[in-house]
Amino acid sequence: MKQIVLSYLDGLRAGEAQRHENLVMVPLLSDVDDGLGYITLAEALAAGQIEIREVSEAGSVPELRVVNRAENPVLILDGEELVGAKQNRVVNTTILVPARSEIVIPVSCVEQGRWSYSGKLFRTTSRVLNSQARSIKAHTVYACLLSQGTFRADQGAIWAGVERLAEMHDAVSPSMDLDFVYQKKAPALEDYASRLAPCARQVGAAFLAGGRFMGVDAFGREGTLRKVFKGLVESYALDALSAEKTEEPPGAAEEKVKALLEEAKAAPFEERPSVGLGTDLRLQTGNLTGFALGHEGKLVHLVLFPRDESSKSFASGFFLRPSLRRRRYR
Repeated sequence: MKQIVLSYLDGLRAGEAQRHENLVMVPLLSDVDDGLGYITLAEALAAGQIEIREVSEAGSVPELRVVNRAENPVLILDGEELVGAKQNRVVNTTILVPARSEIVIPVSCVEQGRWSYSGKLFRTTSRVLNSQARSIKAHTVYACLLSQGTFRADQGAIWAGVERLAEMHDAVSPSMDLDFVYQKKAPALEDYASRLAPCARQVGAAFLAGGRFMGVDAFGREGTLRKVFKGLVESYALDALSAEKTEEPPGAAEEKVKALLEEAKAAPFEERPSVGLGTDLRLQTGNLTGFALGHEGKLVHLVLFPRDESSKSFASGFFLRPSLRRRRYR
């Protein structure tokens, strides 16, 4: 499976950077087409072909049940926000839910002050956890895979990240809800999303803010990127709103991205079964942490995040005991 990722990375080309305010997007271009017949979660929900609910009436914070009635696999993205039921969650890793199947998926809470039903089913807002919290989540999931063999994140670190974000943007809600932060900043985020646009043959994007690398999301075909593009841009823009404003010479962002992609190609990969279909591959270097989902010899989704001192400390920190996972916001 590593060769699939290497071949994919070899085929990526960095396009001309686009900028709005202090957020820079470097398009990642390729002629790849995975040919896999999956649909996105938003498409499946709109067609009434999938249900996401608590695993039981009592619920379990780090798990949700997914029932896919579609004839196609359904792609649920790493960090995708699920709203409803007993509390809002985000997905811990990218999952390809098999057609006509029922599985339990790993999630993390992003609404720590609520544990009561607001309907039985979850819906998607097509939003994605902001990039900094998503990076910490990826680091702690990797640490948990190494120590426990499960795709569980450090719930305390995610709560702390959402709390900091809410306070920074003056968007503190009674349940300390990530969705409320997005709603509060919606006009600014929509402005970013309207100023950046995918170009021809773009399958992914690298984002930088304040001159610093924030992350990469890349897919096995152009169509997937276009369907999730707005949500991804807004997730990176939410952190760019508070980042330092800098000006860089033309071509600097592209060169940074090319160097990071070369570093990813040289990284060791760890391979294991994914939550749904396919194979999960994890990589870590001095500067990067990332993962890829591969299926039937094709790459479905590649994610890269910076590996800095703050993320390293979170990844080596304390995983909350089960008794603490339902802590209410104080």
